[in-house]
Amino acid sequence: MIEKFNGIFYIIVFAVHFLIYAFYAYRCLFDTRAFMSQYGMDDTAAIMTRFFGSMFVGSFLMAGYITFVRPNGLEASWAFFNLVFIQNICAFFFAIWSHQKNHLGVNEKTSFVEGIVVPGVLTVLSGVLCYGLSDKIYV
Repeated sequence: MIEKFNGIFYIIVFAVHFLIYAFYAYRCLFDTRAFMSQYGMDDTAAIMTRFFGSMFVGSFLMAGYITFVRPNGLEASWAFFNLVFIQNICAFFFAIWSHQKNHLGVNEKTSFVEGIVVPGVLTVLSGVLCYGLSDKIYV
């Protein structure tokens, strides 16, 4: 397993990244009411909140498949890793836009940390994975 990920460092980065995905997937899909209440959202936002969470589940399941089931493992999985990176960087930039320019959804219940820092951390983690695993994923 360690050689599949070019060392323990990238296994840890991979695990942290996709555990964050799992955390938000759980909050959006199974703890929906508390998640929406935390951010001051009305119950009518439940469908879109679950839609958002389902994207995390899909990526989390694909990460598990690539890691534990796929015969080639990480080999030639560049499309998945690049898609995750692009989604993270888009979330990061649109979070900045929401907080700084547009202010849509910014209130006393929204957090700068969860709004901007978490997408930023996910972007860095996925970028590190794309770079550090390039010899495997771009085969």
